[in-house]
Amino acid sequence: MEIKALDVKRLREKTGAGMMDCKKALQQSGGDFSKAEKILKELGLAAAQKRAGRATGEGRVFSRAAERRGVLLELSCETDFVAKNKDFVALGERLGDLLLDKGASSPREELEAPIQEAIGRIKENMSLRRFGILETSDKELLTSYIHGEGKIGVLVKLGVSDPAQRSNSKLQEVAFDLALHTAAFAPQYLNREAVPEAYIKEQEEIFAKQAEGLGKPEGILKGITQGKLKKHLAEICFLDQGFVKDQGMSVSKVLENLGKEIGGGVRVVDYLYYKVGDEVEGS
Repeated sequence: MEIKALDVKRLREKTGAGMMDCKKALQQSGGDFSKAEKILKELGLAAAQKRAGRATGEGRVFSRAAERRGVLLELSCETDFVAKNKDFVALGERLGDLLLDKGASSPREELEAPIQEAIGRIKENMSLRRFGILETSDKELLTSYIHGEGKIGVLVKLGVSDPAQRSNSKLQEVAFDLALHTAAFAPQYLNREAVPEAYIKEQEEIFAKQAEGLGKPEGILKGITQGKLKKHLAEICFLDQGFVKDQGMSVSKVLENLGKEIGGGVRVVDYLYYKVGDEVEGS
């Protein structure tokens, strides 16, 4: 069957595999993009999971955080030049303030009106590509971080055992470090329990296929497969990742040590990670 160059290019951007390998995988899968991606993974020609998807445009990520609510949003545009424009930045901040004020119940027309006004003034198409909101309680703390002129934005929500701990300087220091960690390592899931079983099954199949060529006994191959899976999950799960300031210590261990130091349990409750141009699930 004829394979379109555009499909080959899209598969290459998604997996990082070579053009000819992508074309062969698409031919082998009968043009099925998901099957072709899996074939490349089984052959070891693509990463088991790539957190960042294909770039879909320019823009900027903005964050807003208050006592009880945090907002992260991505405002898209056509060119990097406009993404640095002061009017574009002001628009993103205004949208963030609107969402911070009214949360997810913000009327769509109130969000769209300033965007249309900016389009008329700047003469370039733009849109509120996505936004996320994290609400907090008395026993929770929000930290935000923006990296690289808005190319990456992060919100991290920590939970503590006592509201008084929220003002602890050591807790606030680690909270900021965890925001830096999230920006650097882009965890895909909070922990192992949050990973869909269908995804784990697919990865097991991929790693088992990769191990087949080693010529080892079945029992050893099972151990190799499970070892690869464990390593992969440690790479994509926030709490299992090596901490940004000490790769020899997991994030969960850092939190455990922090809890002992400040006299109460500390946990990551939730987080948001946006990178400009990332492929959004369902798009």
